[in-house]
Amino acid sequence: MTMPETSAPTAETAGESVGAEVLRPHAEDAFAGELAALAAADDRPRPARWRLSPWAVATYLLGGTLPDGTVITPKYVGPRRIIEVAVTTLATDRALLLLGVPGTAKTWVSEHLAAAVSGDSTLLVQGTAGTPEEAIRYGWNYAQLLAHGPSRDALVSSPVMRAMAEGMTARIEELTRIPADVQDSLITILSEKTLPVPELGQEIQAVRGFNVIATANDRDRGINDLSSALRRRFNTVVLPLPATAEAEVDIVSRRVDQIGRSLDLPGGLEGIAEIRRVVTVFRELRDGVTADGRTKLKSPSGTLSTAEAISVVTNGLALAAHFGDGVLRPGDVASGILGAVVRDPAADRVIWQEYVETVVRERDGWKDFYRACREVGA
Repeated sequence: MTMPETSAPTAETAGESVGAEVLRPHAEDAFAGELAALAAADDRPRPARWRLSPWAVATYLLGGTLPDGTVITPKYVGPRRIIEVAVTTLATDRALLLLGVPGTAKTWVSEHLAAAVSGDSTLLVQGTAGTPEEAIRYGWNYAQLLAHGPSRDALVSSPVMRAMAEGMTARIEELTRIPADVQDSLITILSEKTLPVPELGQEIQAVRGFNVIATANDRDRGINDLSSALRRRFNTVVLPLPATAEAEVDIVSRRVDQIGRSLDLPGGLEGIAEIRRVVTVFRELRDGVTADGRTKLKSPSGTLSTAEAISVVTNGLALAAHFGDGVLRPGDVASGILGAVVRDPAADRVIWQEYVETVVRERDGWKDFYRACREVGA
């Protein structure tokens, strides 16, 4: 039996295949078409080594329609001035600090800003309690170091050093989780735009286009406050929680749709009622009062952020797709809400049960959700 001839995959087709299988493409890959359309239509002045003008970067983040009819989807739903200030900061020699409680899209905005400005969002330092100074400055290839001593070939560039040398945007996530002495290694970089390498008697000087976007929050546990010297090197932009329930529903719906398509889950539009319900529950418990202002509530220990609402709805869609009829229903989101609310098994469970019995039970149209909450909480 003769097998049919098949051609070997080329590097190009192999790359396309891998790209199609990536679970979460980088922003510059996922929205490459929009970035290309903006670049083609963008006739405004661009700072050195920027892929787009500040106006086009803001349009990429906030959405709009280009003269040729291309629709730019919004990546951030919130006050326009916040994004304009952030973009303007990056066009100066000031670094940008995106500050906000967990779940306010700091990482999302940081990634898309870097993608629009530099075309590369991957020059990333992930801040943790164990982040060493080498992650921000530079490290060494110890085999080369032992064999030949300190040399440029033995030097291992950090993402920040690469950004300095290439005029790109570096990102530092969770800056306040990095130990204070490691944080302060940024001071010379941000103030002098220079990174000394004393072992070689040299320095790396930043070229035009270099800047840093850092994200931080000051509510989580395990944070290290920024020194006043370091904080002065940043222009701080605070990202707020969504101002209205409708804005939050819009954000959750958009992100769930994007995530769902990447996971081959059914669309979330049919489940908009449950998305609205999840957002309502989170906002009421977060604010400590019902939407009508009549009943005061105790707030649980968790943040109940928009990001957590997105996670709850996405998990609910997966339940509906694999163990239901594909339509998002109260039973699909109830367990996710319980898991998000009850972080402290003792105190938070009491708060949740009180909310279910005094608010959910009495609310018109919420009977199915009440029964689902009782079932998962039993």
